[in-house]
Amino acid sequence: MSDAPAPAGGETGPGQTDGHAAAEQAGGHAVPGQAGEAAPGPDGPGLRASLEAIMLVADEPVSEVVIAQVLERPRAEVAGALRELAASYAAEERGFDLREVAGGWRFYTREECAPVVERFVSDGQEVRLTQAALETLAVVAYRQPVSRARVSAVRGVNCDGVIRTLTLRGLVEEAGTDPETGAILFATTAYFLERLGLPGLDALPELAPFLPDHVDDEPDPGHEPAAS
Repeated sequence: MSDAPAPAGGETGPGQTDGHAAAEQAGGHAVPGQAGEAAPGPDGPGLRASLEAIMLVADEPVSEVVIAQVLERPRAEVAGALRELAASYAAEERGFDLREVAGGWRFYTREECAPVVERFVSDGQEVRLTQAALETLAVVAYRQPVSRARVSAVRGVNCDGVIRTLTLRGLVEEAGTDPETGAILFATTAYFLERLGLPGLDALPELAPFLPDHVDDEPDPGHEPAAS
């Protein structure tokens, strides 16, 4: 533990306590040999420090409402401070960004640092989604909530196994049943948004520019879609 700076002049003024008493009043423990160690302020760490501490331990995006409740601060103040932090990190070209994704905030490494991070964490066991899984995930994302039969109809092949894989990977989840057919419906998860770095589904790119002039959304003759 590093020594904290002693008070100016090394003396205890009127009304002040020594290092041991100050630590006890702050709810901490004094360390022998560290008399005069400064105790935390009565209001605790500042807003910026508090936000950074929360972001460092968050394993998923944290909403502004939750942060405001934890820090007992107005949501508007927390939201403004988060955006100021994000802007300052970008301006300073740090190795990480503070991003708003999936309804919350979380630290991410900067895009420019991706090659370095990939070399550091790569262990030869990275598993990527297959082309079939990517196509199925795209159909679910843009047509959700959607049944397995409908996904199979759009792709023209049976998608039951692929949807099970996407569900196990946490990218897709059950989202109720179709009121007319009783078929199980599927939708993307918050983890899907997190992995794509999107704040919400409305941030998905427009699909129209990537589509051909005529799209057949029905199964080919003789095609039997998967049972829902």
